[in-house]
Amino acid sequence: MFSRVLVANRGEIAVRVIRALHELGIEAVAVYSTADADALHVRLADRAVRLGPPPAAQSYLNIPSVIAAATTTGCEAVHPGYGFLSENDEFVRMCEDNDLVFIGPPADVMARMGDKALAKQEMREAGVPLVPGTEGATGPEEAAAAAELLGFPVLLKAAAGGGGKGMRLVTEPDELHDAFQRAAAEAHAAFGDGTLYVEKAITPARHVEIQVMCDNHGNVLTCGERECSIQRRHQKLIEESPSPALDAALREEMEAAAERACRHIGYRNAGTFEFLVGPDGSFSFIELNARLQVEHPVTELVTSMDLVRQQVRIAAGEPLEVNGRAPRQGHAIEMRINAEDPRHDFRPAPGTLTRFRPPLGPGVRVDTFVEEGSTIPPYYDSLIAKLVVRDVDRDLAIARARRALEEFEIEGVPTTREAIHEILGSEQFRSGVYSTSFLDEVELAAVG
Repeated sequence: MFSRVLVANRGEIAVRVIRALHELGIEAVAVYSTADADALHVRLADRAVRLGPPPAAQSYLNIPSVIAAATTTGCEAVHPGYGFLSENDEFVRMCEDNDLVFIGPPADVMARMGDKALAKQEMREAGVPLVPGTEGATGPEEAAAAAELLGFPVLLKAAAGGGGKGMRLVTEPDELHDAFQRAAAEAHAAFGDGTLYVEKAITPARHVEIQVMCDNHGNVLTCGERECSIQRRHQKLIEESPSPALDAALREEMEAAAERACRHIGYRNAGTFEFLVGPDGSFSFIELNARLQVEHPVTELVTSMDLVRQQVRIAAGEPLEVNGRAPRQGHAIEMRINAEDPRHDFRPAPGTLTRFRPPLGPGVRVDTFVEEGSTIPPYYDSLIAKLVVRDVDRDLAIARARRALEEFEIEGVPTTREAIHEILGSEQFRSGVYSTSFLDEVELAAVG
């Protein structure tokens, strides 16, 4: 097992990883920008290294600085969290070149899965269903031709990244040119690569993902699914497990597909296979997130597994204690409490939290990095906290989630708390019959 690990991230995920390392008896080294000098993850770590000024490109995305922070403090491994460098194969290679264990998949696997065209080819070889679309880089004229062939609506998607960046839904031919230019510009700004491809938009669709854990001994563990269809701007807002859209047969079919894919590509560590599920129950591969997901606590609550500790153990060479299908029980819901204004299209709203009182009680978990008086800076993600609840069934989990939201006191910045409370109370959400277009179809007082 490692004795010292660098946590190459910030915010609630850095706090989450540091706590897991300490529980394993491992020293944690934090990195920070000048905007995060007083942050909780810096205070919790055994040591902390300043990377640079607030812009991520000069701090958390500065690969030489992060590597130097790890080597000069005597770290044996690096945990990337999610976002920033977590899916950067160049960073993984730099870790390997400096005798640092990267707590995640190997560089070659990450590079192949980061190439959307190559990833789809390998999924096809593994017998995983795919969304119809173009292969490789697609220019404006090729996109127009593909859209006519596939039939509208279509999605323009960034080849170099995810998280809703560089993505546009196009419903009519005359919208395509402008949408292509905007998506390409956004993709270039977010990932340094404006390459796009085209996929058929499946509507109405559910966004369902399968969590996997793979060790270095050939063992593959699938940990069930997470329903992620409640989204704004193609970014997740509420996640739950199990998905109300899946029955036992479809769940097994999707988990089996994810397992086949893991074995085919030689996957290691934690990962998430994202799928679209159509109204007929058919499912299609979207992408593989070769890292830990923001919504991993949902899986932790229904499986009683600590995924971060599992990541560290796998990276240290230990085998999984179980493989196949992870046992799971109950129902869990995660709600992302973001510093955003739902009345203005969920626009980010950085500022100072004048009051922060998270809820307590049985079956309630809050992952956060803030305290009363903390500032949500404008340079990074708007996430304030993840509120996660578990109960014996879905109806009780919804009731517990709404109770916890009502007790959650946050003042100083607009947040998604009230919008989420209203969503959970809506008849459509309670029915379990909803899709990725939920926020476009349902009028909410907290959003209007």
